[in-house]
Amino acid sequence: MNVKITVPDYFMGEILGDINKRRGRILGTETEEGLTVITVEAPQAELLKYAIDLRSMTQGRGNYISVLDRYEEVPPQIQEKIIAEARNS
Repeated sequence: MNVKITVPDYFMGEILGDINKRRGRILGTETEEGLTVITVEAPQAELLKYAIDLRSMTQGRGNYISVLDRYEEVPPQIQEKIIAEARNS
């Protein structure tokens, strides 16, 4: 997913750290009148509950827009986890 996240400047560090945890790639940042727009690529699976997490991290002041960008192969360690879960169900 291609994602644009808009947050107040003082939340930028926390958001960048969170995106890294979600296997996201930071493409760039822009500052506009006290707000920072962060452009990232992240897997859709990692963004399923992102609205709730973003609101919590930014005290309700952050928002984002996501658009499907492309499909990529799932990393091997996550493939193994998916296969194991499928076998158990």
